[in-house]
Amino acid sequence: MDATKDIDRELKEGRRERKRRQTRERIEQAAMELFLKRGFDRTTIEDITEAADVSKRSFFDYFPSKEEVVFAWQDLFADGLAAAVAARPIDEPIVKVVEEALTSTIIAALDRQSLAVADLIRETPVLCARNQLKYSKLEQKLTEALLARNTDDDNERLRIRLLSVVVIGVLRVGGERWHEEPRPESIEAFARDIFSQLWRVLADFGNDIQADPKAR
Repeated sequence: MDATKDIDRELKEGRRERKRRQTRERIEQAAMELFLKRGFDRTTIEDITEAADVSKRSFFDYFPSKEEVVFAWQDLFADGLAAAVAARPIDEPIVKVVEEALTSTIIAALDRQSLAVADLIRETPVLCARNQLKYSKLEQKLTEALLARNTDDDNERLRIRLLSVVVIGVLRVGGERWHEEPRPESIEAFARDIFSQLWRVLADFGNDIQADPKAR
């Protein structure tokens, strides 16, 4: 009988979590449709709750502000990047892991709505300022994912930390170029070109240091 109660409790918890997930997704979808249609500043929380058919209290159960609705997808991107790193062959060179994982994550994340959201963020000052925080989260997530594949050696930890900082910095620059220049047809080709430039620039800097003893 105790086993039956445990099964019933697990089923109830499963339904409860599923319902919470569905409610959260409904709020996100309603909010994003309104933001893209009306603009962020002209959309109120009341507008969102009415469109999602939830109470204002329910909204705040999931999101502390309407800004957080916009940035909910960033957590998914970071999680996707960590999963992509973990999926790479264990003996693959670290730079190859980073390039392949980040490229595949970007390709998977870019759809029509995500591009529209990116434009919305760039055009809304309060969102543009908040958007910069995502890079710190991505650096931390990438570092943790890479360390999970490697070693506890302090020197290696430093190398991985520095690599994460550089790569996420390139992601920031690449995003700016993506919005400032005519968008290419192939996001993969664009990402590959950015990485190619990154590795070449790092090699050039290394050669400069080797050529100048005073720089050591």
